[in-house]
This record gives sequence, structure tokens and C-alpha cells, in this order.
Amino acid sequence: MSASRNEGLAARVLMVHNAYQQRGGEDSVCDAEFALLAAHGHAVQLFSRHNDDIAGQSRVALAAQTVWSTRTTDELARVIDDFRPDVIHAHNTFPLISPSLYWAADRAGVPVVQTLHNFRLMCPQAMLLREGRVCEDCVGRLPWRGVVRGCYRGSVAQSGVLAGTVTLHRALGTYQNKVTRYIALNRFCRDKFVQGGLPADRIRIKPNFIESHDRPAWAHRHGGLFVGRLSAEKGLDVLAGAVGHLGRNPVSVVGGGELTPLAIEAFGERYLGFRQIEDILALMRDALYLVVPSIWYENFPRTIVEAFSCGLPVIASRIGALAEIVTDGVTGLLFEPGDAEDLARKLQWAEDHPEAMCEMGRAARAAYDSHYTPERNYQQLMEIYVDAIEHVRQGARQVA
Repeated sequence: MSASRNEGLAARVLMVHNAYQQRGGEDSVCDAEFALLAAHGHAVQLFSRHNDDIAGQSRVALAAQTVWSTRTTDELARVIDDFRPDVIHAHNTFPLISPSLYWAADRAGVPVVQTLHNFRLMCPQAMLLREGRVCEDCVGRLPWRGVVRGCYRGSVAQSGVLAGTVTLHRALGTYQNKVTRYIALNRFCRDKFVQGGLPADRIRIKPNFIESHDRPAWAHRHGGLFVGRLSAEKGLDVLAGAVGHLGRNPVSVVGGGELTPLAIEAFGERYLGFRQIEDILALMRDALYLVVPSIWYENFPRTIVEAFSCGLPVIASRIGALAEIVTDGVTGLLFEPGDAEDLARKLQWAEDHPEAMCEMGRAARAAYDSHYTPERNYQQLMEIYVDAIEHVRQGARQVA
């Protein structure tokens, strides 16, 4: 189907997002797709709530909104009537927008595309991680284990609200029937969502993207780089252990979070703190490799796409989608997740073979050019929108 045909069918897009108090990758993806659509001439509008609005609300009121937000259904009905979208594209609906979004869209006959940024539809904690290890106890089951364990923020009550929301909307058929198309960010996550109960025929795969105008160079690159939230699931302690095994530190660390004291202690002057994206990309263009030592099922870190765009290979945990995104020996190196000694061996190999790492960097840039550019992403997004629109139209014709 031609681009003009796609744009005609999905000329008006309503983007929906519940923004986080601490800005993260989901917020960036929503902004990037909004800008991408606008740049291609689409009429785009944002329907949003912000978690700053939680302040002052009672726990009972917040719990009720998480399960079903009447504010969402009322406001969205007015927005749909005024904006007349061809498709609604939702990113995060937790906690203030709620799954009531899907029902409001269905009543108005507007298809909904939902990007699956995390595993919240089958895990109260959203990361399939417990006590530092992958946990799939709630995948494909009622998530009661996540409640009794207090998996969300250590709270049985809050975990109960999340589990109750998922359980109720499974029973109502919300996830099966009211979401027209889902977007999974890779094959691994798609298969995991199907295992968790989402309808396979409604899930499409589309990765994240970034825009890159610079052609990378590979001369005079040196050292490694870690970029991300300084938290346990990101594997910073694994990286610190690997550096300890090496007896020296070739890796600079960028980011902030609860493990900042560990970063200061383990990486010293090579802990660079929080940096803006322009500084991060400059660091990536000078580094020999990026390290992604995560211990959980990352869905699709934008950091990897940023690295690939800079011609930077990635040394990543052999876990979940990371082993799909990074091709071992081609666009980077893989090590056993949580194994500081194995990571140390990979770091040492990278330091000893800079020419081989630069060759992997060239392959990483080729992967970016093939899969992660704005234009490629736009084509995929339009295909998904048109598919969703035609699905709803076909259903309307059958009813008529």
C-alpha cells in the first residue's frame, strides 16, 4: 500500500500517554512518534495525564481511577467528538488514564493501537523481575502471587490494585476485544505477551527509532560507556563487579538513580553523572563499545538504537530481547546475565581487539540504517494504523 494511501487513511491521530514523574524511555518514544507523524503532515493531538496529578489524591480515589477512570471516558468522548481521529495510539495508560480508554474508543468506533512498553498486563511489577531474578510466575495466570509478595513497590495493597485491574479487564474481554492492534517492540516480547494471554493475531512488531544526521567515524575510539538509570535491574552492580575483576576501569558511566553511591565508589572520576542527549551522543561517537548489563527482560532500550546510530557496538546480557537485538560477534558481544566474570572477559576482549570492535560498529550502523531510522519506522507505523482502521471498518460492515 502506498504512503499516500496510508496517510489518507490515518490522517488524524490521537496520541494518548500517561506521563511519568521521572521522565523515561516511554515518554521519549511518545514524543518521537508524535513529532514523526507531525513531520509527515498528519494532524496529531495528545491526550495526556501526568503522574504529578497523583499528589493530594486519596489512595481509594487513585485505586478507583486505576481500575476505571470516568474522567477518561468523559474527556475522551469530548476529544473524539471534536478532533475526529482516524486512530488512537496509546502508550502508557497507568494509572490515571486506565483501561477505560479502550471502551470509550470502542463506543466511538475509533480503532486503538497500544504500544506494549513493559509487562504490566501480566506482572504487577511490570518487569518480570523479583529479588534480582527473572520471575514469570504470573505469566499466563491470575497475578495473585504478585499481590501476596507485594511485587509493586513492596506493597500488597498497591499490588492488589494492579492485579485486580488486570484480572477485571481480562474477565471483561478488554484486552482481547477492545484493543484493535498491539505493538510489541521485538519478537521475544511478542511471544511473551502471547504466552501471557494477548491475542497473537492482534500483535504487530515495530521497534523504537531515533533520528541520526551524522555519519560516524571509527578512528581514535577508546573505552566503554554505560548509559542508563542507576538501578538494580540495569545491572550496574554486575558492571562494577566486572571492573573489579579487571583491576582497572575502562568504562564511563552516565546516569542517575538509587545506585549513584555505588557508581561514585566503583567508577570514580569516570562516573559522569546525568547528561543531556547531545552529550551522550558525543560520548557514544568517541567510545569503543556500549555496555548494557541488564538482568531483566528489557523491551527495547533506546540506548541501543542510539549506540547503533553512532556506529557503536554493544556488549549486552544474553537475556530476553537483548540477545535478539544484538547479534553476538556481529553488532556486539553477549555475556551471561548477572555474571561479572564473563562480562569482565568480554570487556577485556573488546579492549584487546579495537579493530574488531570498530568492524562491529560498522555493522551496528548498517543495522540502524536498515531497521531503526525514522523513515523505516514511519512505514511500519502506517501499516499498523491502516491495518487497525480496516479491521474496525470491516467489523462495522459486518454488523451493518
